[in-house]
Amino acid sequence: MKLDAIVVGAGHNGLACACYLARGGLKVKVLERRPVVGGAAVSEEFHPGFRNSVAAYTVSLLQPKVIAELRLASHGLRIVERPVANFLPLDGGYLMVGGGADTAAQVARFSRRDAERLPAYWATVERVADVLRELVLRCPPNAGGGVHDLLRALGAGRLLRRLDMEARRDLLAFFTRSAAELLDGWFESEPIKAVYGFDAVVGNYASPCHPGTGYVLLHHVFGEVNGKRGAWGHAIGGMGAITQAMAAEARRLGVEIECGAPVERISHGKVFLKDGRELAGKAIVANVNPRLLYLELVDRSELPPEFVARMARYKCGSGTFRMNVALSRLPRFACLPEPGPHHGAGIIMAPSLAYMDRAYLEARAEGMSRQPIVEMVIPSTLDDTLAPRGAHVASLFCQHFDPQADWASRKDEAVRRIFDVVESHAPGFRASVLGYSALSPADLEREFGLVGGDIFHGALSLDQLWWARPLLGYADYRGPLKGLYLCGSGAHPGGGVTGAPGRNCAREVLRDFGRRLRG
Repeated sequence: MKLDAIVVGAGHNGLACACYLARGGLKVKVLERRPVVGGAAVSEEFHPGFRNSVAAYTVSLLQPKVIAELRLASHGLRIVERPVANFLPLDGGYLMVGGGADTAAQVARFSRRDAERLPAYWATVERVADVLRELVLRCPPNAGGGVHDLLRALGAGRLLRRLDMEARRDLLAFFTRSAAELLDGWFESEPIKAVYGFDAVVGNYASPCHPGTGYVLLHHVFGEVNGKRGAWGHAIGGMGAITQAMAAEARRLGVEIECGAPVERISHGKVFLKDGRELAGKAIVANVNPRLLYLELVDRSELPPEFVARMARYKCGSGTFRMNVALSRLPRFACLPEPGPHHGAGIIMAPSLAYMDRAYLEARAEGMSRQPIVEMVIPSTLDDTLAPRGAHVASLFCQHFDPQADWASRKDEAVRRIFDVVESHAPGFRASVLGYSALSPADLEREFGLVGGDIFHGALSLDQLWWARPLLGYADYRGPLKGLYLCGSGAHPGGGVTGAPGRNCAREVLRDFGRRLRG
């Protein structure tokens, strides 16, 4: 069989890319190492009768164009919005924001001044986030590139010229400053800074006091759910519903998907599988971490030495520990024990920026936080397909855990510390636990190829964004080797379940075939 394109990795970006390539008339085959499609966006049973999203666990950044163009709803995808965006349990109180919450009234209980500043803060965030929304589905210009790159740079420049000077200053601040510095400039009460500051450390092995965390905060607010900007939601059936819908569309378009097909190496337009087979394609598209691609799947002798040296320094590692927990009942929070919309929120157990800073510093010094940052989501409050009637599943996204720690010996200790944090806010939680699954940073790397447990395929720092992602000079989804492309989160616009790198990469592959992306 003669193939136009081979996609390595059936995560959401690989599947999206394959769909667009097939829509452009190419003959496409997808190879997946695991026995199922989906990569880190997959749903599985983790305890008898209980199933949940395994790694990626919540929806906001998935591009509306990708949902519409790939007909995901027609393949069964349904996304529901959280009733409340976030819930922050505190000693003697709580804060609820977003969704159906009256955020201003909630914040006013802690600071009337902060409540009054909320509209101006969100106007600023939205104005800057609009720039990201415009750039997400564009190919960045390559430094020192040709005419196409000049036109891309001019297009980005025109976008920035539409901003007034204050907006340009805000944009610069979000890209360079720490989240703590930005939030301290807007608010005085710790709870609201904690709720908004949490977005700055999600998947980011950093303190909110580190320069550049302002951008990570921004990265988590440019999404939408069912047309509602900034909203977060849940895919009925878990995150696997997204990738199953993409796989169904890919097969409808004639894409061949083969699971249980690990790739050993890529060389000179050929993919060599571990079972001894060789496949040739005019284009090979990798949906893997850039370091995994260029330092392990490609022979380094085929690459420029300076490229190999730079890629060896490409920053990966998110300090994430991911758990799914089967529960006999809903957690009862000491500050708000009765069932309510807060159980359908993103429940943030980290009461202040100082708490988050301390969690990072402890992980750097000791391998893990003494009191980790924990976000709990209870998707079974929105989706009755995940657990038996009356029971529930909880997703726990936890930080900080040093990717380099000895996780073979310290995993149980990490679970105890995580449960200690949850128990401190919801007494009786441990007694309700029927079973759980746990993924350390090492497990995330082994299971899903997330180097250093990095859910973003590389840090979202200024030197690894836009025209420098993954490296300056290789931002257009192409690399040093002709015919080899990168379509994963290590390419622009970065991490999260967006589908954008897959779509953008497909456009560039089709351009090289003399074809156009069909939207």
